[in-house]
Amino acid sequence: MKILVDADACPVKEIIVRIAKEKAIPVTMVIDTAHQLNDGYSHVITVDKGPDSVDFALMGVLTSQDVVVTQDYGLAAMALGKGARALNQNGLIYTDANMDRLLMERHISGKIRRSGGRTKGPSKRTKEDDAKFERFFKELLEKT
Repeated sequence: MKILVDADACPVKEIIVRIAKEKAIPVTMVIDTAHQLNDGYSHVITVDKGPDSVDFALMGVLTSQDVVVTQDYGLAAMALGKGARALNQNGLIYTDANMDRLLMERHISGKIRRSGGRTKGPSKRTKEDDAKFERFFKELLEKT
């Protein structure tokens, strides 16, 4: 098992690395060339900037034993399809049971934005968000 992180905009990288070190689980962070990362523990894969380039690189190294951390519902759906486990930065564990709803909400929000409407963005991150992520991340690692 390894932990794969869609790391471009991931606010919980430090939590992931801390827990991975404690459990001796390898971490791979995937970023594009607009970002730099060196935490001293993770293997970093840097890809060219481009639509979904991080997603494709991550899927290229993903196995069914792995855990993926991503905000991207599409990437999470692909990871589930490959038999891996996935969660987002807020601790939401992606499952086959919630994926259809999440993808539909993303589709509807996209339609609203394309037609000139606005959708609500994410709230400011809190310490409670980090604590919730940590709790669910540890639980997911125990189940894997």
